[in-house]
Order: sequence, then structure tokens, then C-alpha cells
Amino acid sequence: MERHGNEIHVTTDEARAGQTPHVVRYVLSIGLMLVIVAFAVIWLTGSMSNPNRNTVETSASGNP
Repeated sequence: MERHGNEIHVTTDEARAGQTPHVVRYVLSIGLMLVIVAFAVIWLTGSMSNPNRNTVETSASGNP
């Protein structure tokens, strides 16, 4: 810690007063993977429960 007049200058480690084990990146990556899996499950179960999933779509004019 350095003092310049009324100002006090501290290093990053002194201001932080602790360790940074990078836990946040693991929490964010695990959360992202869980969201992707959840959306995939929701999308797949929705498409499987659609009664018209095996039919061929017709054009917008109604002609096959």
C-alpha cells in the first residue's frame, strides 16, 4: 500500500483480499450445457408428440 497525499494506492491482490479460483467459468459452462440439453429435450419431445410429423407439407397455394 502506498500513500500519495490523501490518496491510497493498493495492488490488485491487496484490494481483492482473497484468491480467485476461477469457479465462475465452471459454473457458467455447466449452466450453459444444462440449458442446451434442456432445450434439446424440449424440442425433441415436442416434435415427437406432433401428430403430423410424418406427413409431407403442402405448398402455400394448397397444391401438393
